[in-house]
Amino acid sequence: MTPTPPPPDTLPGAAPAPGAAPSARGPVPAGPGTGTAGTGVLHVRCAPALSGEGYREVLELLREFSPLVQALPPRAALVQVRGARRYFGADAARIAEVVRLRAVARLGTDVRIGVADTWAVAAMASARITGPGGVLAVPAEQVPGFLAPLPVGSLYGLGSRQAEALRGFGLHTVGALTQVPPGVLERILGKRAGRLVAERARGIDPRPVTPRGLPSSAAVRTGFARQELDGPHARAALLGLVVRLGAQLRGRRQAARSLCLTLQFAGGTRWERSRRLTEPSAHDEDLRTLAYRLMDAAGLQRARLTGMVLRAEDLTAAEAVTRQLSLDPVREARLTVEAAIDRANARFGPGTVRPATVPAGLAREPLPAAAGGA
Repeated sequence: MTPTPPPPDTLPGAAPAPGAAPSARGPVPAGPGTGTAGTGVLHVRCAPALSGEGYREVLELLREFSPLVQALPPRAALVQVRGARRYFGADAARIAEVVRLRAVARLGTDVRIGVADTWAVAAMASARITGPGGVLAVPAEQVPGFLAPLPVGSLYGLGSRQAEALRGFGLHTVGALTQVPPGVLERILGKRAGRLVAERARGIDPRPVTPRGLPSSAAVRTGFARQELDGPHARAALLGLVVRLGAQLRGRRQAARSLCLTLQFAGGTRWERSRRLTEPSAHDEDLRTLAYRLMDAAGLQRARLTGMVLRAEDLTAAEAVTRQLSLDPVREARLTVEAAIDRANARFGPGTVRPATVPAGLAREPLPAAAGGA
């Protein structure tokens, strides 16, 4: 895909986005001759409340600047703009400003964008932006100074337990990780994880931006505060997963060809089974029918559930699914109501409108972890 040339009033002298917060341009001002020429990766974070449809629109917007866009669901993306810099006649930080401007003006949503030479540093830069939006550029020569004072828990890709282990050895900042031999980190975290942490702490991340749209599968999960039998509460929890999964697929404009149900039991055992839908669908009624059949196939007696995962697999674009005209007025009415519920939840928040048998907490997607995420 060829990038769309920018309007003359946006590069290189675009005005600030209407109503947008001031940008953070990094440890040093970004611009020609300031050391940002080598930066070529944008890590874009969308607002946590952005709908699936809004996220898809942001991805389409990013593809106007570069064909190298990698979706990082649920609310982030990577863009490789090294080639786009020459095409647009602007540095990566300026391109990021224009991306933000267009997101606010055209889509009505602000974004936080980190700009750096590598995926990991760009992601950590976007995570340091306060407020709803902004741009933080980290030129290559500024990477050590940017990373050194950060808390160890903010190192991209580091889990909370790994960060706790490092703090237990007195390593509280990213800069402290660079002061010890990689072998020490390998002994604390294991060989592979220790080597990876040693590299990330130095700003090393060789992973390329791989063009990728929305994933070919989607999963939702829930756990039980106490062990459950296959009774009304377990069925209500499964229905809650169906509602969340269906809303996620419809928000992405995708449909599932098959479902996979994983049941987790006390003692750590698991049961998993997959079945295909008669035709691709993202409608709650179709997903619920198959999910209940999968639950019945488990043949639970006195097994005690601790959690369950419902995964939609072999996804396809919703526009590629041929919808048969139904002569069932009940089904048509349900689809009409489903669309109305989607609009209400998009306006007032996930889970605002839900089936009466689904408790409020089961109809909402858990908030993503802040540390180590995309």
